[in-house]
Formats: sequence, structure tokens, C-alpha cells
Amino acid sequence: MLTDRDRIEKQKQSLSLVRLHRALSRLTSTVTMMNTGAHPDDEHNGLLAYLRLGLGMRVIVACSTRGEGGQNALGPERLGALGIVRSREMEEAARELDADIHWLGHGPEDPIHDFGFSKNGDRTFDRWGEKRIVERLVRAYRAERPDIVLPTFLDVPGQHGHHRAMTRAAETAIHLAADPVAFSEHFGEGLTPWQVAKFYLPAWPGGGDTYDDEVPPPATTLPLDAAGLESVSGVSYAHIGEWSRYYHASQGMGRWHDIGDNEWPLHLKLSARGSVTETSILESLPSTLADLAREADLRQTVVDALMRADGAISKAIERFPERSAIVDALLKAAAEIERALAEAPAAFLDAHGHRLRRKLVEIDVALCEAEHVFVRAVADPADLSPGSIGKLTLHLSGDACTAISDADMRLPEGVSASLKETSPHRIVYELKSAADAPLTRQFLPVWSSLGGNGNAFVAVRAQIGSRLAEVAVDLEELLVVAPQHSLSLQPNAFIVPVEGDRQELLVKAASAGRIGFSAPAGWTIKEENGLLRLSPPAMITAGLVAITPLVDGQPAMRTSPIAYPHIGRTSFREPELLRVLALDLKLPDGAKIGYVGGGADRVGLWLDRMGLDVTELDAQTLSGDLSRFTTIVIGIFAFGIRKDLAAATARLHRFVEEGGHLLTLYHRPSDGWRPDATPPRRIDIGSPSLRWRVTDPTSEVTVLEPTHPLLQGPNRITSADWDGWDKERGLYFAARWDDAYVPLVAMHDPEEQPLKGALLSAEIGKGRHTHTSLVLHHQLDKLTSGAFRLIANLVQPA
Repeated sequence: MLTDRDRIEKQKQSLSLVRLHRALSRLTSTVTMMNTGAHPDDEHNGLLAYLRLGLGMRVIVACSTRGEGGQNALGPERLGALGIVRSREMEEAARELDADIHWLGHGPEDPIHDFGFSKNGDRTFDRWGEKRIVERLVRAYRAERPDIVLPTFLDVPGQHGHHRAMTRAAETAIHLAADPVAFSEHFGEGLTPWQVAKFYLPAWPGGGDTYDDEVPPPATTLPLDAAGLESVSGVSYAHIGEWSRYYHASQGMGRWHDIGDNEWPLHLKLSARGSVTETSILESLPSTLADLAREADLRQTVVDALMRADGAISKAIERFPERSAIVDALLKAAAEIERALAEAPAAFLDAHGHRLRRKLVEIDVALCEAEHVFVRAVADPADLSPGSIGKLTLHLSGDACTAISDADMRLPEGVSASLKETSPHRIVYELKSAADAPLTRQFLPVWSSLGGNGNAFVAVRAQIGSRLAEVAVDLEELLVVAPQHSLSLQPNAFIVPVEGDRQELLVKAASAGRIGFSAPAGWTIKEENGLLRLSPPAMITAGLVAITPLVDGQPAMRTSPIAYPHIGRTSFREPELLRVLALDLKLPDGAKIGYVGGGADRVGLWLDRMGLDVTELDAQTLSGDLSRFTTIVIGIFAFGIRKDLAAATARLHRFVEEGGHLLTLYHRPSDGWRPDATPPRRIDIGSPSLRWRVTDPTSEVTVLEPTHPLLQGPNRITSADWDGWDKERGLYFAARWDDAYVPLVAMHDPEEQPLKGALLSAEIGKGRHTHTSLVLHHQLDKLTSGAFRLIANLVQPA
């Protein structure tokens, strides 16, 4: 449940007059625009802020993945948990823009997911399925009915393969969405063919630090000027766009610009009206109710109703912030729109009925804002388990106390509500979850700026003048049906040697349920007061053993809480497994390791589980005596995240000079990496990074220095150690380096030149600095055998 401070923060960020003004500005346009992208944070936030808040358009972000294959600059969440974080970030970013989201991919188990990085759209289609992603875009076009579609990036070499695939699929889907034969299964679901009127491409390159478009962008056909300020906030659209990007914090977004981008050159690639010369993005589109009134074959009564509705909306906006005048005007507008819907011919309604029906929903929201109809819906607890009981309280304030006529609970399958208490300021319902209630979905398909989000919401009806307005009220925190008992195994993975003595493995098992295991042949598992003792067999074969724990006779689920100030509290659940990786692993003698992390990897944890002597270095330890360590490991992004680490750079250099071994894991150029100051000798990280990574996890690795001590011991690294890697080989390779460094390996993606900056090492003074761009942290999480053998070598004393 939210704390008092949480609620105060939310209230401060959502002021009544701003909400009312934006609710009115929605009514000015009947145009819908869709921005297609591959990941949360791909959207053109500044442009979308202008189109929505400046021109009044409905704006939708159509996103193919949840970003679950990316990196996390905030904390330890990876894969599915990261997908939850980035989905929530996208929702909050959309809230800042007053935009909607249509998700095309539904999490890491869905074929359309973020699998890291590809440099080719065809390779992305190999993973996603081209027909599958096109079908989902066709469905999105038919469901959302955008007039304008604009992909974020161009389909050109030098661009992310996910971006290229999305742009190509977005264009292919334009034709198929209008085809009365294509994907006819949609029509049984109530969808109908839809013709997108305009398909634009960005007429600017998608370069920068990451990408490197090899061909110039298409010619500008429409230079869109997004200058000016939003009248209610007095803030530029570029800055509002950056307010939105601020929520993509796990990707390091949110940058201050004194003057943001105001020019957005567009290229009109396809138009339903053929070749057109434009002076406005709204040209040839029915952008207002008055424009709709000019459609052919409309009887005069419909024309008059639409014109009167248009005039009433204009009056409501003119009278802002006079709430009573706004209400009177909106009531008239709603009545006229309903008259037009009742009397318009079928052909008009097929083409434009969705615009009028959405205007009625938007008017209801604006009426409730103008009348101070405020409802706060709180579920306690926010997570129910099958067979449990909770409550849902509607807190009423302002005019809601007298205006609310009734409320309809929209609840997850298997959950019911019964009225328990009614008073002038609150309504309380008891929630019951059936014993067989299914667990709720973690990745929902849409998010709406008008509310009605999550697995549960409340449809509230309020009598305002002559109109019974209905609005969807989201719950303060998402209501979920989760497993009755979560199981947390600490640790839930072990590394054991194939040869030599193997100690009994101890696991703490935390669950309120009855825990059980099905032990593999040769293993014994004993439980003593929540402590599990695992004994491996006398003879063990190299490889991974996965043991499925049970809770109350069912496969156990692990629920991991997620909490960040910018997205609030949520969680991620996944099957809990106990994994044991047996491998031929030798540890370096006498290694005492200091690990400096920024929360973006778990390398220190894995080094400890390997059996090494590891100490987490905080600011105080970094400023103390470092000579007690043989090796210091710097985690990914850490120089950009930890100011105390940046301040300790000179001490780290001295540590190396005096005989220590410094191992730095990959950093982006933007992560506080100063080529001539951060490493002991100069190392330049390649930019744009697309050119300096190897995305094929099966790419051949050429050993350049086979006799180098880091490749010879304590584990002799062979070709087998490069087998079974997941997602990719490495990122942010070094492009140039001081002559002191020796490149140890070379690798490349298909049809590219070998890159030698994945693993560099230099003898400096009495010590050594090693820098690697290999994705070792991810391979350790995936229990890739070779990564453990290699990092054991990399942390050996100098």
C-alpha cells in the first residue's frame, strides 16, 4: 500500500487545473497518430508531446518488446523482471505525454521479445517471425485506427535490427490492414479493415553514440515545427518530452537541455490519397468535428449537430478555467455528438464513428475533472492469492460524494466483489478470490491515458447535469492474483567442481507453504527447520542439474519485489529452480578480491559462489588501504554510477602500479569513462557502439595470444569455453588502446571484420590492468560454464 509520502508525491505531480486543461485539449482533434518502435524508450517523446499537447491528437506508442533483453543502469533486474521495470517506465513516460500504449510483445516467454541486439532486420524476423509481428501490427491498426503512422527509426544498415524489422513490418502492415481478405480471423473479433491515411518516415539519421546509419535519410517532405510552449504549463514541448524520457531511468535517460529539438523533418512515404504536397501534418485529414461535418452525403441535421458540438467544445476551451461554463458547454457537445451518432448513415459511422465515440469518453473524463469528481481506489492487500479475501475501498472527495450514482468493479477472473459499507466519503467492497482463480497476467496488452488499466479497475458513473458520465478509475496499486506461497531459495544456484572434494550444499528455503523436492538420481536432500542440505553424488558429470522445488505439491514460484521511486512498487514472479552447475573449475591461489558494483550486475555474487574470497567495496573501503587485495573488479557502468569510484581513480592506478590486478568490465563511453584518465593507460571505447559489438553468441573466437597467462591458468581456456554463450559475445568493445595493452582474442559478426578489443591486458608497473567487453555478467547469470573458467583466470593475482 502507498505511504502518505507516496500519495503526496502523486498529488503534487497531478494538479487539477493541468488535468482539466489537458482533458479539454484532447477534444480539439479527431486525429490519431501511432509511433511504432521496438523497445520502451524508442518513442520520439518531444515530437509526441507536441502532437498530443500542442495539436490535440490522440497519440499511441506501439511497442514490439518490453525491453527485457537490454541492460539495467538502476539495479539487478534482468530478463523478465527487467521487462516489468521497463513496461512500468513506458507507462509513466506515456502518462507524462497523455499518450496510450499498444504492446505487440507480451514478455520474455512470447516469441516477440527483446533478445538483446541484432544488426539485421532479417535476423530479427528469424526470431520473431515476420508474419507474426506483421499480424500484430495489422491488429493494432484495425483496433486503434490511426490516421498517421510514424516509425521511430529507418530500415537501413547501421541501425539496430529490431528497429529495422519494426519499420519494415509497420509499412507492410499498412496495406494488409486495409485488405478485406488479409488476417480475416480479426473480423470474427469485431475488427474491420482500416486504411491508414499517411505513413511517414523520419527524415533525420538515427546515429549518435549507438547507431550509425550507412545511408542518408529520405528527403524532407514536411518540416514539422514543434516550437512554442504548452499554454497551461508554460513549458516547451521539447522539455515535456524530456520529462517523459526521465522515466526511462533504467536506460540512463533523462537529460537536461537548455533548448531541445523543435524541428522534426518528416518524409511522407505513403498516402491514401496518392502523391500530395503538404504544408501541415493535418492536411487532408478530418482533424475536427467541423471537418467531419463537411463529409459528403450527410443529412443537414447531422451536419448541424457536428457543427454545434464543435462550437461547444471551442466554447469550453475559451472559458477555461471557469468550471461551471465548461460543464455547460461539454454537456451540449455530448448531446450533439450523440445526436450525430444516432442519425448519421452507416457508411459515415464505419469511417468515423470511432472518432465520435471516443469524443464522448473524453468528454466524460473532462466533465468529471471540471466537477471535481475525484475517486481514489485502493485494494488491500494489492495481491490476492487463490482462496483469499481482501477489500477494495473507494475514497470519495469533492463533488464525488453527491455525484456518484454507482460503480462497477472490473475484476480479474475468479475474483468477486460484494458491497460491505457505504458512507458519504467512502464505499467498501469485500473481494473474494476463488480457490481456483488463475494467476493474473504480468504483461498486459494495452495502457490507456483515459484509465481502465491493470487487471482490475472501477467503472464509476456520476450524474453531472443531464448526463450520466462514466470514467474508468485505476487502482492506486495494481491488483494481482499471485501464488499463495512464494518460495525463495538462498542461494538458488551453486557452482561445484567435477573433481576434488565437494562439500554439502546449504540452502535457506523461505516459504509459508509445505516445501518438497524431487531429488535427481544420486542426490540426497534433507530439510532441517527451513535449511536444506544437498549432497551431490560421489561421481558427478559436468553440466547443469536443475531441481524443481514444490510448495504444497505444486511447482514453486518465486515472487521478487521491485520498487523504484519513478515507477512505484510492483513485482515479478517466475518458477523457482535450484540449479547446480558442475564444471572443471580451478580457482587462482591466494586471490583476495575487492568488487566494486553499481547494482547493474551480480559478478561479485558469482565470484563468492565460486568459492573466492570477495569483499564488496563501499566508499569508505575504496578510500582506505587497497593493498590487502590482490585483485579489484569494477562492475559494468560503475564509473558512471558511483561518484566515490570516479574519485578513487588515482588510488586504483596506484594499486596497479604497486602490484595489484585491476579488472574492469565493460563501460559505455557515457558511463564516466574518460579514455585518458579512467584506465591506467589510454583505452578508447568504440562509438557508435553498433560497430563495436559482436551480437552472435556463436561467433568464432580467435585466440591471438594462446600462451598468455590469463588464458593458460589456472584454467586452460579452449574452444569449448566459448560454446553455449547466450544472447551475444560482447558490447562496447575498445576501438583503440595504448601500446602497453595486448589484445588476447578476436571475434566478429558474419560478414564483418574481426574486432580485437574484447579482452585487453597490460603489465603496468608491478601490476596488471585487464579490460573486457565480453558480457561475462550475463553469462554468469545464465550459468555458462566457460564464463566461470575465464573469469577465474581474469581475477588471478598480477
